[in-house]
Amino acid sequence: MDFAADYHAPSSSSSSFSSSSSFSSLSSWSADTNPDGTDTPRGATSAVHRALQLIQSDDPDSKLQAAKDIRRLTKTSQRCRRMLADAIKPLVSMLQPDSPGSHHESALLALLNLAVKDEKNKISIVEAGALEPVISFLQMESLNLQEYATASLLTLSASASNKPIIGTSGAIPLLVDVVSCGSTQAKADAILALSNLSTHPNNLNIILETNPIPSIIDLLKTCKKSSKTAEKCCSLIESLVGFDEGRIALTSEEGGVLAVVEVLENGSLQSREHAVGALLTMCQSDRCKYREPILREGVIPGLLELTVQGTSKSQSKAQTLLRLLRETPYPRSELQPDTLENIVCNIISQIDGDDQSNKAKKMLAEMVQVSMEQSLRHLQQRAL
Repeated sequence: MDFAADYHAPSSSSSSFSSSSSFSSLSSWSADTNPDGTDTPRGATSAVHRALQLIQSDDPDSKLQAAKDIRRLTKTSQRCRRMLADAIKPLVSMLQPDSPGSHHESALLALLNLAVKDEKNKISIVEAGALEPVISFLQMESLNLQEYATASLLTLSASASNKPIIGTSGAIPLLVDVVSCGSTQAKADAILALSNLSTHPNNLNIILETNPIPSIIDLLKTCKKSSKTAEKCCSLIESLVGFDEGRIALTSEEGGVLAVVEVLENGSLQSREHAVGALLTMCQSDRCKYREPILREGVIPGLLELTVQGTSKSQSKAQTLLRLLRETPYPRSELQPDTLENIVCNIISQIDGDDQSNKAKKMLAEMVQVSMEQSLRHLQQRAL
């Protein structure tokens, strides 16, 4: 996952995530103005050459100005990102502890813009030694530097080549800490970075060792269920519950299963697919152990809706989970067909509480109605 260039921190006072803020706010930053017309091809080329000269200078002020210029030039121009690739090593040197503090932010933001949508630059930045100083910024008191560092790791982790390197660099435990204690934007970017990194098998084991479920659930409870943040939280949970430690952590966390069920009901199509996948993985691993904790959170209405309104994968997973949640895991006789309606009716008969049962019955009726309408449309299309 990669994002538009030019990062700006939003107000940290926000208590929840909107669908737009669930993405890194890289695209929301206002850039330096460019009154001299260097955004034209000829002007940009001249400005690029000047920036490359200044970044190689021994004068700290010249290097600082070059970093600001590079950030501006690479905000939207893929061509400038390629032309300014030679600036990566000097910019990384500006991140070192012996560099003036004022250099850190400007150099980091310039590198961030250079990495966006440029695989070669992503790899070059890591090879130039940027990870060590970037990771150190995650532990600094400066919220700005922490946010910039988190956004940088998010962008760099989009490269398949960088994933194992970042995984062994010590960044993962610190990213989990950011999910727990960072600013609103840093939390959102950290969860996306962890999701990127989790697609490498070795990294998933490292993430699991940090006991991330409590932090992920806390974030999932507070974010908007249709947001990208919720989607990536559920994606991580789906991967982590493939391990016994992950399943135990989720059911042990107060409101953990409920948070997943809420996404299953109110999330985006992709989020709901991850949510039902997580619950199905749990039930398939040990039906006797996890059936009751899942049923207790009122999952049936959401599953019913998914069987007709989810993605093809969600529909299949929801139907499989409904079969596992019924009283007996064994097939019914031919006199009692194993239809979705029979499965659901069997589950409804076991639900405690009139409200929950009535809601499930209403959802079943609506599901049947939608199914009939879809079948009718299909027949009409065939008749044309």
